[in-house]
Amino acid sequence: MNMEPNQKLLELSFEDTSIAFAHQNNQALKKANFLFSVMGNSFFLKLGLAITPWAVKWKIPLVRTIIRSTLFKQFVGGESLEQTKHVVQKLNQYNVQTILDYGAEGEGNEHGFEEAMQQFLSVIDYASAQTSIPFISIKITGIARFSLLEKLDAWMNADHALLDQYAMAVQKLNEEESNEWSRVVQRLDMICKRASEKNIAVLVDAEESWIQDPVDALTMLMMSKYNDNKAIVYNTIQLYRHDRLEFLKQSALLASKQNFKLAVKLVRGAYMEKERARALANGYPSPIQPDKTSTDRDYDEALNFCLHPNNAISTIVATHNEHSSKLAAQLGQSSISNSHAPNNMLHFSQLYGMSDNITFNLAKQGYSVSKYLPFGPIEEVVPYLMRRAQENSSVAGQTGRELNLIQKELKRRHQ
Repeated sequence: MNMEPNQKLLELSFEDTSIAFAHQNNQALKKANFLFSVMGNSFFLKLGLAITPWAVKWKIPLVRTIIRSTLFKQFVGGESLEQTKHVVQKLNQYNVQTILDYGAEGEGNEHGFEEAMQQFLSVIDYASAQTSIPFISIKITGIARFSLLEKLDAWMNADHALLDQYAMAVQKLNEEESNEWSRVVQRLDMICKRASEKNIAVLVDAEESWIQDPVDALTMLMMSKYNDNKAIVYNTIQLYRHDRLEFLKQSALLASKQNFKLAVKLVRGAYMEKERARALANGYPSPIQPDKTSTDRDYDEALNFCLHPNNAISTIVATHNEHSSKLAAQLGQSSISNSHAPNNMLHFSQLYGMSDNITFNLAKQGYSVSKYLPFGPIEEVVPYLMRRAQENSSVAGQTGRELNLIQKELKRRHQ
């Protein structure tokens, strides 16, 4: 960054589609235009969401071919680590880094958990041999049984004493469950240890609220072990939950007390409809914010907190929101200029296949930015693809924004 900070902010804009889509040729851009148009059609979206998981499960060739050439190509890096290579290299040409995510959801048994752990270790080894993959992403549900996490969570009330609540909950497990949980801890420890040795950061994904407390506790324990002088382990904070801003502040207090570096990935959230439906069905208050305005407020307040020069929290701003991205850039300049701030204090990230206007314009201005790139066998990443289709379903929201930008660039190229 060789411009003055104020000058950079004046020039920071996400409207330049020639920069946003420079990495895509006309054919790729037209395919993206078609895909987002279909995703904006409620009839086709509902039909696709209904038949796709079933068709993939039964390995219907035509459906698999359609998915591979549309959703999979737009949002996924490939079916194997090796297939991600060309995507990673192409992104790197535009100074965009990569967060690798093995996109398979856990099989729910010990064999599947061990396989997932080995896959995560392989991803770390692969990332360490590249120049533009500083992070990998993992899900605890890939290495731990969901119902065991749910049981631990039910025994926890982690408002202000997360680790104490966690310790008491673990003590309540029977012998078989205790041994099973010990294997979960060992798997995560092996992953974080390898990551520390290879200097690759591990981003622990957020999960559903009814299993999140043990995930948070386990992640914090790994931070206390591996984040002594650099950010290796990151927790994910979902600000569409009304309690997460306070949790973030309590996490910072714990990190300060135990003298380790707090590292977080800030997101808005991914399970809103599921969370609200479960809360209604089970008769408890929804953990989700009452409206988007409240989510936006807490997200930006989290940015203010994390990027305050006195806090020095390593922060990944994982958002497709342009206002929040600009705010983080502004806040980050004063934080990064602070002589006590770490080098990896601020990083931006967006999902592969979305919000290229934010990613590539940030990269052009010299900011540290990446694409979150999932990979895995097509039948195993279908749940991820279905979430992408659902979250893009509002024409007035993300789909409309993507379509407008793509069509603006297509028009510019044909003038």
